[in-house]
Amino acid sequence: MSATRSAVKSAPAARSTSELAQFVWEGTDKRGVKMKGEQSARNANMLRAELRRQGITPTVVKPKSKPLFGSAGKAITPKDIAFFSRQMATMMKSGVPIVTALEIIGGGQKNPRMKNMVGGIRADIEGGSSLYEAISKHPVQFDELYRNLVRAGEGAGVLETVLDTIANYKENIEALKGKIKKAMFYPAMTIAVALIVSAILLVFVVPQFEETFKGFGADLPAFTQLIVNASRFMVAYWWAVLIAAVGAIGAFIYAYKRSTSFQHFLDRVVLKIPVIGEIMNNSAIARFARTTAVTFKAGVPLVEALDSVAGATGSSVYEKAILRIRDDVAVGYPVNLAMKQTNLFPHMVVQMAAIGEEAGALDTMLFKVAEYYEQEVNNAVDALASLIEPMIMVVLGVLVGGMVVGMYLPIFKLASTI
Repeated sequence: MSATRSAVKSAPAARSTSELAQFVWEGTDKRGVKMKGEQSARNANMLRAELRRQGITPTVVKPKSKPLFGSAGKAITPKDIAFFSRQMATMMKSGVPIVTALEIIGGGQKNPRMKNMVGGIRADIEGGSSLYEAISKHPVQFDELYRNLVRAGEGAGVLETVLDTIANYKENIEALKGKIKKAMFYPAMTIAVALIVSAILLVFVVPQFEETFKGFGADLPAFTQLIVNASRFMVAYWWAVLIAAVGAIGAFIYAYKRSTSFQHFLDRVVLKIPVIGEIMNNSAIARFARTTAVTFKAGVPLVEALDSVAGATGSSVYEKAILRIRDDVAVGYPVNLAMKQTNLFPHMVVQMAAIGEEAGALDTMLFKVAEYYEQEVNNAVDALASLIEPMIMVVLGVLVGGMVVGMYLPIFKLASTI
């Protein structure tokens, strides 16, 4: 008779995540029943001692073998953190102790990186750390805003409520990000498809027509000659065009990530593009409103909250504006007046903030602002999706149709002379 036991309780946990290793073990319990499982531990000897303490006589304890591909697992995404937050909030509100909740969540993870991270957090908490201290060891996955909210929740003794707020916040923000990506994806795909189709025609189709034109013994129309010259260049130097395109994309990404001035310039340009700019503006306002409301409701001081909010808007233009608001609020200005001075926030948003301050319900008003602008983003993205299909048809029609007309112009000219 055999049985499989899920991960036994880990060894004493005053350790860092980097010290943990994954082991597989086999053994027998006091009844002689064969057991096997998988467990993280600092080393094999500590795992054997832990198994014996639980009444299991280990026969095999060895490091878990790693597959050739994908052994590290996928990167931890914001959606993973959102789902983790929701699970934590649900279990803690149901009365499950935090260590048990982390053990359950870690045991259900298929991504090794996520599993190891959750295991490390659980180990730190078992060793006496707070949740804030445990997640602070993972600043990439848990940003400053997340950590500040958890710290405020632990300090006020309402951690489960704050985790529920964080889960709602993360889910809303990720849904909004998905809408923005969808809005940006369509125009990018239109341009990419148009360029690929044009390149295929120039490299493979136009040269066939050129061979036919050589037998005409007459000068080609200027438009046709332009297409033929472009085709010759593409056939001869396609590799240079490819390298230049890849290099330009790489240089653009590098400059955007490394140069704050270039990032600010590009973000400002994007905000002025018709339709796309409106979506990006509304998205930044929605993120600002929801993030500020969540942090303020959790008990984080407003100035400190604004410092965390600045990086959550997704736009360097709004980030600088919010940092300016933070500085103004720190010296005594009302939030609505500081917002008005930036010339970025619509009159309605400023007035809602003013009403919220006067009524002592700033977080409630900002939640309403967030909901309104998130709905505006949804509507704008849906409208863009309905407009983009005819736009794709027009762009491809102009490019492909232009080349087809250019190739047939000599034939039409020849037919008119007969």
